[in-house]
Amino acid sequence: MADSPEIPTHYDFGEVEGRWQRTWRDEENYFDPASPKPGYVIDTPPPYPTGNFHIGNALNWCYIDFIARYKRMRGYNVMFPQGWDCHGLPTEVKVEETYHITKNDVSRDEFRRMCRELTGKNIALMRSTMRRLGFSTDWSHEYITMLPEYYTKTQRSFLQMFHRGYIYQSEHPVNFCTRCETAIAYAEVTYEDRKTSLHHFDFDGVEIGTTRPELLAACVAVAVHPGDERFRSLDGRKLRVPFFGHQVPVIRDEAVDPTFGTGAVMICTFGDKQDVHWWKQHGLPLRKAIDRQGRMTGIAGGYEGKRVEESRAAIVGDMEKAGILKGQRQLEQRVGTCWRCKTPIEILSGRQWFVRVKPDEILKAAREISWIPEHMLIRLENWVTQMEWDWCISRQRIFATPIPAWSCRKCHAIILPDEEDLPVDPTEQQPKRPCPSCGSHDAVGEEDVLDTWMDSSISVLHVTGWDGTGAPPLFPAQLRPQGHDIIRTWACYTILRSVALTGQKPWDDILVNGMVLGEDGFKMSKSRGNIIAPEEILAKYGADAFRQWGAGGAATGSDIMFNWNDVVAASRFQTKLWNIARFALLQLDDAARSEATPVTALADRWLLSRLSDTVAEVTQAMEEYQFDRALRAIREFAWNVLADEYIELVKGRLYAKGGDRAGAGRALAITLDTLCRLLAPFLPHFSEEICRHLAPDAGSVHHQPWAEFSFSDPEATRDGGRLVRLASELRRYKHEQGLALNAPFGSVTVYGLQAVEDAGDLGRALNATVEWRTEAPRLERVVKEVRFHRAVIGPALRKQAGAFMEAVKQLPPEALEAPPSTLRIGDDEVPVPPGSYTPVFSYRIEGAAVDVVTIGDAVVAIRRGS
Repeated sequence: MADSPEIPTHYDFGEVEGRWQRTWRDEENYFDPASPKPGYVIDTPPPYPTGNFHIGNALNWCYIDFIARYKRMRGYNVMFPQGWDCHGLPTEVKVEETYHITKNDVSRDEFRRMCRELTGKNIALMRSTMRRLGFSTDWSHEYITMLPEYYTKTQRSFLQMFHRGYIYQSEHPVNFCTRCETAIAYAEVTYEDRKTSLHHFDFDGVEIGTTRPELLAACVAVAVHPGDERFRSLDGRKLRVPFFGHQVPVIRDEAVDPTFGTGAVMICTFGDKQDVHWWKQHGLPLRKAIDRQGRMTGIAGGYEGKRVEESRAAIVGDMEKAGILKGQRQLEQRVGTCWRCKTPIEILSGRQWFVRVKPDEILKAAREISWIPEHMLIRLENWVTQMEWDWCISRQRIFATPIPAWSCRKCHAIILPDEEDLPVDPTEQQPKRPCPSCGSHDAVGEEDVLDTWMDSSISVLHVTGWDGTGAPPLFPAQLRPQGHDIIRTWACYTILRSVALTGQKPWDDILVNGMVLGEDGFKMSKSRGNIIAPEEILAKYGADAFRQWGAGGAATGSDIMFNWNDVVAASRFQTKLWNIARFALLQLDDAARSEATPVTALADRWLLSRLSDTVAEVTQAMEEYQFDRALRAIREFAWNVLADEYIELVKGRLYAKGGDRAGAGRALAITLDTLCRLLAPFLPHFSEEICRHLAPDAGSVHHQPWAEFSFSDPEATRDGGRLVRLASELRRYKHEQGLALNAPFGSVTVYGLQAVEDAGDLGRALNATVEWRTEAPRLERVVKEVRFHRAVIGPALRKQAGAFMEAVKQLPPEALEAPPSTLRIGDDEVPVPPGSYTPVFSYRIEGAAVDVVTIGDAVVAIRRGS
């Protein structure tokens, strides 16, 4: 607790942040279902528990915490839950690496136990970092997707979507990662530019170009363009596949590009998505040449068992030996790869489970949601309108939610459990009821598991209280915060599932943040060596400096480049703020803390007017999720308005006894209290520390209302602005003249402005006597000296330069101001070169020498030493 009146000279972020983190209680952030306050539910992203809460996570959670803290102060009953999306391949791989096993070396149950144990340890590590960052998480609403209470809901949603026609099982080509040995969804395919070779070879008398010669065994047709006359002789023919001997038809199709390769292409099952389209369109047979481990199957003959790359090299070599290889050339190719391991995907046909994608439903709901920034909606629209396949949700792995289904061994019908029987694991349990089609009790449990997105895409249903019966009581949530990289997965799938299960949109708003780039401008990655861990930043500069970096680094939705200089600047701002706050706190007496103390001096009213503008700006920015704009407004006010302008102007009044010192103190107390509230969402530890020094008995700043301060005084805004500008410009002038800022400055007369009652602030700030006059000054201008420009005179007059300058000095003042066209030097009439000299003037008023400075509409005359 910050109960001591002693205010440390220096701000120790480590001591302060650690103390407040030990003081705060989780219960203070719990959502209260019985509260009369309006609810504000955040559908927080459940991160994958790698054990490393990376800087991208940290940025996203900074945004969420800014919102959660702000909304609580605005009177909302906020739910800021924390979930953990546990299932998936990365954990399986890590377990295999840790224990030096494969998933097949132990039982499914033992392997899952190992995965759960590792996940639990990783969650604990990530929780620790999140607490260190000062996030106000509602830990009473923590959920872990690998626990039965959560994945029961995943299975329940599966059953309901199956019965509503959204989920089906079908033999269909799918994207498959042969390294991960599982199907993956279309959205999980990433594309990379890679070099490959185009091989030209003789295909039963027809030259064909292919990048996948290893798929010859899977060739089911040759295709040419309908208008390509070069292949007219092939109409109605069948061609024999080299090395494998089976015959395939020649078909004509508009999709063939006659300019690529030789104009004739193989159709194989499957080299790419176009092959799938042709296979469906022309009713072609299915030949499976590659298995789930990425090895050639029995139909590949002598190449059976070889890896794809080995088989490719072997077949090309055999083509060369057989004399049918006509040529090769390199080309750039966009290759679909697994999102996880970057292995080129294969398209394999198998029996899989799918969610039916209904673009119109998704787009209708998406357009009912407010997208921040707005253009992120376009990304979703583009994705949904170009989706060509339904969402494949079955995975050939172990650590995931079991698909709650069996297959009847007798009639192959699908057998599903009742919802009250959930959760189930069909690999360990038998159905409680016989096959609905034939009555058999002999069933085979489904071994495939669900895509982990099937878990996380019901996060909003879970946190809003879904029990499987219609829309949950808190649905839809008010906000979904997430990165733009998962719009096509998490955002899209959540909208799809919410519509399917409730008929409604999942959230009111979706806030999309950008990615964090390394200092080199590239996405952070181990291979580039540009990863910065949040813990490293926390150790050097603390949580509040990191949070400032997150708020101010870029506009919401934009990628943000990490830069140590930005964190250093944030830390320096905290030091500046501490010095401001410490100065202000030391000025506060009982009168300053009393609400009854009037604020009447011009500078004080000007400060409160500017503070009111800042509150309005910050509040609007927070409502619009523009955290960079909000923090920038706070920084500019605190640093420029409060410290550099106001405090420097009224410091003399604060140090003086009597007068209107109390009014200045009151203005400072109001300002400091308001700043604490504005800063609370961004700098929770710092603002808490200042608040406790300011008002030890007021409780936490995070339990106080948002700053609602409003002060309208147009006269103070206008005249105070002039006063502040005069003080600032004259202090600058004083410095430029080589004078200490506290040195006597004589008398200052301000002409051209209405007299301002400034409580003596300007005179004290300048250490001068100040007089205000509305009339214009009666200035007497006198030429003090002449400055010659030798670079002009020398080349123009050469030997006459010296005599020319002496002649100029003898000119009367009026001739110096309006130079003649010529000057007589001896017997010569010499032209006066343009720009050859400049008269320097001094000024007098009523016979006394003065310095004259023009500031806006005012002319200021300074009599030094008087």
